[in-house]
Parts: sequence; C-alpha cells; structure tokens
Amino acid sequence: MYHHIKKLMFTVRVGQPDPRFGNMLLEQFGGANGELAAAMQYSIQGLNCENAACKDLLMDIGTEELSHLEIVGTLAREHLRPLKKMALTTAEIDPLIAIAGGGGVALCNSMGNSWTADYLKVTGELDVDLRSNIAAEARAKIVYERLLNLCDDAGTKEALQFLMTREITHLRAFMLALESLGKDPLSIGKIPPTPDIVDQYYNDSTGEGDDGEIDTTGPWNRGGGITIVDSPALAGFQVVKATPKMGKTTLATNGKPRRRRATGSRK
Repeated sequence: MYHHIKKLMFTVRVGQPDPRFGNMLLEQFGGANGELAAAMQYSIQGLNCENAACKDLLMDIGTEELSHLEIVGTLAREHLRPLKKMALTTAEIDPLIAIAGGGGVALCNSMGNSWTADYLKVTGELDVDLRSNIAAEARAKIVYERLLNLCDDAGTKEALQFLMTREITHLRAFMLALESLGKDPLSIGKIPPTPDIVDQYYNDSTGEGDDGEIDTTGPWNRGGGITIVDSPALAGFQVVKATPKMGKTTLATNGKPRRRRATGSRK
C-alpha cells in the first residue's frame, strides 16, 4: 500500500522562478527518462519478480522514484507559477503550459509530448530488466547533469544535485543485484546462441571517412575468441545501378545480381 506524507524527501527552495527552466524540468516529470517512467517501470517489474530479494529492491526504488516525482513536480510548479500573471506575449512562448495548463505542471515532457507507457521497459526476465534499469539510471543522471548546467537558481541546483546523486545510488544497487544473480554476462534467456557465429565480429564499416573515421581494433573485436570477419555485404553482394535499358536489378539468394527485365521487354 502507499501512504502520502505531506513532506518532501528534499526541501525545495526556488529563489528566482524561471518559466523557461520550469518547462525544461518537465522532461524529468513526464519524459522518457523521468521519474514517473522510472517509478512505473521498477514497480511493475517488482510485481512480476519471483526473486524475493530483488522484488524488495525494485519496490523500494520504485517507491522512492514517486518521491522524486513529487520533488520534480514541485520544482517545476514553482518555476512555472509566474506564467499565471504574465502577459499574453509571454504566454505565447509556450501556450501548452501557459494557456492549456494554466501555468501548472502537466504530464508531458519538455516538448509537450504526453507521457506514454511506451517509455517502460519490462520483459519479465529479471537480469534483462536490471540491465534496462542500469541504463535508465545512467540516462536520468545525464539529464539532471544537463539541467544543472542550465540552472542559475541556487535552491533549485541543490535539489537537482540530490536527485542526480540518487540516480547513481540506484544504478549501483541495480548493478550489484545483477551481479548477485551469478549469471554469465552473456547468458541471456535460456536458448544458447549459435557457436562460431556468436564469436564473429563483422567489419561492416570500412575505409577512411571524411571526418577522420578509421578502422580500429580493440577488445570488442579482437582477442578472447573473437575474430574479425569481412562484411557479409562484400562476400558476393554488389549494388548494381539500374538503367532504363537494363531494368531493375535485385539480389538473388546466392548473393549474385539477378536482372529483372524492364516493363514491356520480351524474351
């Protein structure tokens, strides 16, 4: 069950309201990497989880994210509050917030796009979900960092610093939970990958690019049983430009060009 206490997890103090920044804050209220998405994702994963320890972890953090949502919502509300008294010309800058929302918090991101459950990553596989959560916390941390860089209000920055720090706390918890499962990092699901193919690294981007891109090697494509393989696109597959006389060219299943006659041609 849930119980609301009329006290924020972190006290919000906004000295200089900035409606433009308030609009930016909505990214962490109703955006893809925001607090509502995190709260829903972790809580739903927790409902599905059959591992008692990880279920407790997911429900703990999912519930904390609801408290974070309250902090972000309060911050955004304080920054957006002046819109209620501003002139029409100012309202025209962001009509969705100023006119449709009355200068209040709406369940949307900073661009006015409504929150959607499509943001959630829930697979029912605990290790896969934990990996998604690790990535989600990392993305949220970066968003808070960018908001901090765009903020001038001291009180707001203190609250954002707290929220950003908790993302790292959660990220670490999910990483340790994943490690506690004792699974091989590449053991995903129950069906094993095809031998040999799994250890082939396709060199699909070759040559020297205009912006200085070059072919490189590293632990991701050499060593540890991994072998670099020429791009399958170069193994018999060639793009042949069509002309009005020769008609369209497609690729046969054997990888060789197969010419298709132009419309109206006869044998």
